[in-house]
Amino acid sequence: MIGFWIFMLIMVLLIPGTMLGFGILFTKKAPNNINFVFGYRTARSMKNKNTWNFAHKYIGRLWKILALIMLPLSVIAMLFVLGSDVDTVGTVGGIIVMIQLIPMVAAIFPTERALKKNFDEFGRKR
Repeated sequence: MIGFWIFMLIMVLLIPGTMLGFGILFTKKAPNNINFVFGYRTARSMKNKNTWNFAHKYIGRLWKILALIMLPLSVIAMLFVLGSDVDTVGTVGGIIVMIQLIPMVAAIFPTERALKKNFDEFGRKR
């Protein structure tokens, strides 16, 4: 039972851990080239190098903050089911992961809003 709890704890920490890692990476440096494979890829962020760098720095800061909030909350939530049966641990772990996806994806909206505020539709700085 404890083995499954540890496994689920690791699974629950993957999203905030990934957000923290990419948040740190993106605030330091956006991917070198605007590409369709890796990075924060939206029509607005891919207009030019300035929008690309701005978007990565912005979402990187946001993801770092969100991850630092989600990491301890996720561990605390999992502590409540320590010693519970496998079904309970799995269900709670799954719910936590689904909840974590919300701020991860929702970070797109303020990033796009910031891009729109700082750049025109052609990607020129306002």
